[in-house]
Amino acid sequence: MEPCAGQCCEGRGDPWKESMDTAIQLALRAGQVVRKALTEEKRVSTKTSVVDLVTETDHYVEELIISALREKFPTHRFIGEESTSAGSKCVLTESPTWIIDPIDGTCNFVHRFPLVAVSIGFAVNRELEFGVIYHCIDEKLYTARKGQGAFCNQERLHVTKQTGIKNSLILTEIGPKRDPATLKLFLGNMEGFLKCQAHGVRVIGSATLALCHIASGAADAYYQFGLHCWDLAAATVIIREAGGFVIDTSGGPLDLMSCRVVAAGTMELAQSVAKELNTIDYGRDD
Repeated sequence: MEPCAGQCCEGRGDPWKESMDTAIQLALRAGQVVRKALTEEKRVSTKTSVVDLVTETDHYVEELIISALREKFPTHRFIGEESTSAGSKCVLTESPTWIIDPIDGTCNFVHRFPLVAVSIGFAVNRELEFGVIYHCIDEKLYTARKGQGAFCNQERLHVTKQTGIKNSLILTEIGPKRDPATLKLFLGNMEGFLKCQAHGVRVIGSATLALCHIASGAADAYYQFGLHCWDLAAATVIIREAGGFVIDTSGGPLDLMSCRVVAAGTMELAQSVAKELNTIDYGRDD
C-alpha cells in the first residue's frame, strides 16, 4: 500500500493541488527505482570533489521526474541537482519552478547505507509553495503545503519546543570540501556545540532526511554549510508547516541560494545555533 500524503493536498481552490499530487506520484515512482537500485552494482563518478559522488541512477531518476513534469506542465521551470552539475543555470525566477534532488544521500546510496531520499520542492514568485520528500527505504512520505500543515504517511508532524543548545540533539552534514582549513572549521563548530552541553551532534548522510527529523521532532536543530537549494527547498516547507523555523546562518532570513542554513523547532534555538557558528564559505548556487 502506498503512503498517503495526509491532509496537505486537500482543499478546494488550491491552484497548485494538481502539481503537488503529481509530485507525490513521481516521488513514489522514483523511490521504487532508487530502492531497487540500492542493492545493485553502480557506476560511480565524482563532481566537485572526490567525495561528491554521482551515479547513473541519479541521472536516470532526475530525467524521469523532469521529463514527466515538463510534459504535464510545459511552462514551468526546473532546477535539478544533476542538470545543474552538468552546466544548466541555477536561477530562481518568479515562474513556477520545480527544485529537485533525485537522490539525496548519494554517498549513502553508493555504500548501500539505508538513508536515501527523493526530494521535490516547488516555488512560485520565489516563494516555496510545497515540498515532497520520500524516504526510499523506510517508505516514509513527507509532505507539506504552505498553510496546510506537514505530514508523514497521514500523521501530522510537530517540531520540538527546545529553546537552548544545552540538552538538545543537533544534526549536521560535512559538505564536500575536505581541505584542512574547512575540516578545522567544521570540527570546531561541532566541538562548540558539545562544549555548550548539547546531548549530541549527529551526521546521517542525507540533508533532506535530517531536516525531516527536525520536522518530526526526532531532533531539535540542524545546521550546514555546503548544501544546495535542492537539499533545502522541499524540507523548508515541511519544517515551517510543522511549526519550525529555517533561517540563514547569520541569523537573518533564509536565502535559498546561499548554500547554508540553520533549522530548529524554535526561533530561540535557531538563533542560538547561528550565533555559535564559524562560517564555511561555499559560494552560492546562483
